Amino acid sequence: MLTSRWIAGPADGLPGPLVAALTDYRTHRLLDLPGIARHGLSLSRLWPTLPGAVGMWLWADVGARRAGSLSVWRTEDDLRAFVRVPAHVRIMRAYRHRGTLRSRAWRLDTLDRAALRRDLETGRAA
Repeated sequence: MLTSRWIAGPADGLPGPLVAALTDYRTHRLLDLPGIARHGLSLSRLWPTLPGAVGMWLWADVGARRAGSLSVWRTEDDLRAFVRVPAHVRIMRAYRHRGTLRSRAWRLDTLDRAALRRDLETGRAA
């Protein structure tokens, strides 16, 4: 699995409680994976400006045709606001029928980046 560096948001370093969100997108065709990764990287450039964004990792498992993110937010409302960002909506619409998306969110009392990263890399976050 390939993972990006931690991409800090404006709320990085603030105490909990927080909300973590995992997205896991599996493409039907391997040829779609580079475009998905490119769009994910473009969205990550917005990260430092997104209200309530604590931080995130992008990840990809090329052999399994999967890509996604593990993000941390101040609140569920901040996460929902990101889902409605026009650039995010465009990407989701463009790839909606090219694969299967799974996502989940959960509460964190405190941010333990090392534990989250371990869970992401071992598949326990899924």
